[in-house]
Amino acid sequence: MNLYSVLLVDDEEEVFQVIMKKLDWESMGFRIAGYARNGVEALEMAEELQIDVVMTDIKMPYMDGLTFCKKLKELYPRTKIIIFSGFDEFDYAREAIKVEAEEYILKPINSNELREIFERIKINLDKELDEKRNIDKLREYYMESLPMLQENFFISLMDGRISKDQIEKYAADYQVDLEGPCYIVTILHISAMAPDGESEGMDPFLMTIAVKKLVEEQLLNVWDSKIFIYLGDILVITQLQDEDSAARFTDMMDKLCRMAKRICNARVTAGIGHLCNQLSQLPMSYQGAKNAVSYRVLYGNTRAINIAEIDPQENVDIPWEEPYIQKIFREIKMGEEGPLRNAVEEFAAQMAVSKMSLQKYRLLLMELVTEIFRFIGNNHINPDDIFGEDIDIYNQVLQLESTQALREWLEENCMKMQRQVLCERQDTTKSFVTKAIEYVKEHYGDQDLSIEIICSYLSVSAAYFSTVFKKETGKTFINYLTDYRMDKALELLLEKGEKTYIIAEKVGYSDPNYFSYAFKKQFGRSPSKYKADKLEQR
Repeated sequence: MNLYSVLLVDDEEEVFQVIMKKLDWESMGFRIAGYARNGVEALEMAEELQIDVVMTDIKMPYMDGLTFCKKLKELYPRTKIIIFSGFDEFDYAREAIKVEAEEYILKPINSNELREIFERIKINLDKELDEKRNIDKLREYYMESLPMLQENFFISLMDGRISKDQIEKYAADYQVDLEGPCYIVTILHISAMAPDGESEGMDPFLMTIAVKKLVEEQLLNVWDSKIFIYLGDILVITQLQDEDSAARFTDMMDKLCRMAKRICNARVTAGIGHLCNQLSQLPMSYQGAKNAVSYRVLYGNTRAINIAEIDPQENVDIPWEEPYIQKIFREIKMGEEGPLRNAVEEFAAQMAVSKMSLQKYRLLLMELVTEIFRFIGNNHINPDDIFGEDIDIYNQVLQLESTQALREWLEENCMKMQRQVLCERQDTTKSFVTKAIEYVKEHYGDQDLSIEIICSYLSVSAAYFSTVFKKETGKTFINYLTDYRMDKALELLLEKGEKTYIIAEKVGYSDPNYFSYAFKKQFGRSPSKYKADKLEQR
């Protein structure tokens, strides 16, 4: 049975001892995770513990209960709050409402009332947990998100950002039916204004929506197509049964352009790309469609232009290499050798089976080296550490006699780059933590020093800083700061013989009483008792 955690906060120990004994917490579904004597201590504990419910007094030293609740809600908005107090005042109740407290109850606490409150809170917590786990809710959210996910999938296909072996998986995840066997991409480009000026005042986006609606009405009943908006144009991915269907499809798009002029008063050019038989080739068809649209300056708009008809000699080499190269760079950054070797192997294997001319092969190798140098520059890697000094890399790569030799060369140097990236990342992290530690050493006496200030100094988020700092030091920032201040306090106490209130001020505590409290919590004795014991030992 999973128990919800409760944190008790009160400056009187006997109060929370009584509360702990009033109820059978476990049978109610709760456990006491800890107790704190003031709001400052409670916030520190909240950083360490995953708290579901906080039960706090209002009147406490160092930080009152209402201030603590406000800060707690900012950090952990889902935490339930119960406020108890000996003061029956409207202002307190009103403030409790502001911090979204579940209940405001008066001392002395009645056990039956307290049990009822926690029973209600448990119902709410169970409900929230069920909603998180509810498969139907997740499925409903998934279905609501599906159109957006599908559109992002289509756009990623157009841009060649999905590797060939991942396309089928994403298509299944997003319930996309693209069985083919042939595919063709069309761009419907809408010119800025109709020639007679009647559409001049119409919002361009609304015009695009109107044309898209018309296309859906006329196209979907006849052709198996996916229609979406991208970069201001309407894109259409159409599945064809055979190559002969391309001519009929072009005629259909031509009629649709004229219909858009008549019904929507929009000048539409339909640029139709090359026919392809694999989804991984859609970027090639998309590029052909963009090229076809550009021919409207010669052939006019309000018509369909098929790139295969007007420029059959256009280079239709599939730009397959870019996703493979980018995958290699991605795996370099991820830092695992196995996936990086696989990515290099995929690239070399594709090179081996691609039927390209020698000129195209050499050009691709030149582009590969250029991309490698761009990656090296962007990631602050010294190329001499990878390739050695005074090496003509372009010539070295062109001298490789086989795709197997290319694979070996690429794997060797990519592994070196991966190690350099990891070292750079580790150095950056260590430098990051070192700067924070140095800042603490210089500013530990600043009473306002906090995680927010240190993050502002380092220009990083608190979430990232907290994770990295604890990973490197084994302590949270608050614990590290407290430990450092206490070490300095000991030094001032034993070696300098300073008064307690002076020590408190020098190590960043505005309240000498709270400093004494924190000191006792750290060392088990008050400053004066600690000093006296040390003197006796001498």
